[in-house]
Amino acid sequence: MSVGGAGGRGGAGRADGGPGEGSLVLVLNAGSSSLKAQLLDAAGRPLWKGQTDWQPNVSAAQASVGAPSPAEAVLRDWLLPAIAPWTQAVALVGHRVVHGGTAFTAPTRLTAEVRAQLAELTPLAPLHNGPALAVIDALSRWQPDLPQWACFDTAFHHTLPPEAFTYAIPTAWRQQGLRRYGFHGLNHQHVSEVVRVPRLISCHLGAGCSLCAIADGRSIATTMGFTPLEGLVMASRCGSVDPGLLLHLLRQGIPIEQLDHELNHGSGLLGLSAGFSASMKDLREAAAKGHEGAILAIAVFRHGLLQAIGAMAASLGGVDVIALTGGIGEHDEALRQELAAALAWLAPFELVVVPADEEGLIARQCCTALGLV
Repeated sequence: MSVGGAGGRGGAGRADGGPGEGSLVLVLNAGSSSLKAQLLDAAGRPLWKGQTDWQPNVSAAQASVGAPSPAEAVLRDWLLPAIAPWTQAVALVGHRVVHGGTAFTAPTRLTAEVRAQLAELTPLAPLHNGPALAVIDALSRWQPDLPQWACFDTAFHHTLPPEAFTYAIPTAWRQQGLRRYGFHGLNHQHVSEVVRVPRLISCHLGAGCSLCAIADGRSIATTMGFTPLEGLVMASRCGSVDPGLLLHLLRQGIPIEQLDHELNHGSGLLGLSAGFSASMKDLREAAAKGHEGAILAIAVFRHGLLQAIGAMAASLGGVDVIALTGGIGEHDEALRQELAAALAWLAPFELVVVPADEEGLIARQCCTALGLV
């Protein structure tokens, strides 16, 4: 079963509708290698959307003297020309900010004070919070009076109980804020608003993967932790591993920078398939032809996913609906069939597909906060 969301995904495109049609929201999702943008009305319906590659983490030494910053360049050369027909109708900009820490648990108007607080959180999510702040700053220079808001991937998980977010580590470490934060909260919240049942397991399965146990609309358990590395096997991220394994590698002399790179970019499906591919679609095709690495990658991914679904069900005391979302969750029919068969012991429950729509949720949240709806 597929449950529709507010608008689909894809490359750049324009739906019916032109400039001046009410208050519009520009939603920006700044990542470490791409910038995604959507222009939506106050109800979350997309008028335009696009994506471009960029390199936001260019050092000062690499940048040409007098050249615009990566954020300024991508706005000037791509975003502003693309939204030119609607510029006068843009009422606000909503940003996806990955890490809000414990302070930011709701859509927040960006002020100088808030921007400074977010900068302090950048070390917790350097690949995402840094680029988001760079875009925020560039937009402020372009249009200082345009309201900008931040919506946080961690915010939905602020309802986690202490037993779910606390690590069994020394008190002094916990006092530093070392705890489970959880991520993908914007999409997990979107799923919870589409599928309104008492006991829901939201499965965000894409390049990044996480599960969320949602009880009556509230997050009570999730698989990602202090960083987005914990939990499920992902495209190139390792998911949960024994911390002792990492200590072993450090004692062998592996540099921290290399360890960081391999855990984030050389592990997961890519590492399991011996570097063949991080794409589940590619792995399915190769596995059908007998590729051993692809077969192993799919099996390890499925094994961990099933275990985690069982853990989420235990947290909920059962499950009414399991919702699949994200690139893998929405498009891998074989996985849906495998899950339906392997989870028969959990029955009765309904297995549904919910198209991801973080941008639509951001638009709705910001418009509600600003009183536009």
